[in-house]
Amino acid sequence: MVPLAEYATVSQEATLFDAYTALEEAQDRLDRDRNAYLHRAVLVYDEKDKIVGKVNQLDALKALEPKYAEIGDPVRLSHTGFSVQFLKSIMENAALWESPLNDICKKAAGLKVKHFMHTPEQGEFIEAEATLDEAVHLLIMGQHQSLLVKAEGEIVGILKLTDVFAQVFHMMKQCGI
Repeated sequence: MVPLAEYATVSQEATLFDAYTALEEAQDRLDRDRNAYLHRAVLVYDEKDKIVGKVNQLDALKALEPKYAEIGDPVRLSHTGFSVQFLKSIMENAALWESPLNDICKKAAGLKVKHFMHTPEQGEFIEAEATLDEAVHLLIMGQHQSLLVKAEGEIVGILKLTDVFAQVFHMMKQCGI
């Protein structure tokens, strides 16, 4: 688990650019001696300093093009078996990405995080004393990149898929497999 103090966090009033900057700064602080994997998300807190959401790399990219909200959940669409041609036709029909990317980035940099952050659902939390087996199960079943770790009802850290993966294969290595 990565403790909150070591992870990128921003207020829900922060901008997309603020979130990117916080992520970059958190990555610069990583202990490279521990072979730490780069963070791929920013945790979002409210006015009471409680974690209320997160912004991952896909959330940030989707925020660049607000018209994605009009076509539904892109993740669900991509998992329905539609052809690449059909998915490209959605891009054309919904007039996605019509402006030059540079212009889109300038405009999106000021977007408030609260408008595009992901609000974690019930299956995205794990108790601090849970087993690694339970963590693996929740990550697989929910297809999550991370789980928010709770202790006594408060979020105290984040458990990243990359760290769980590394731990499991470290165990295999120790067993001589």
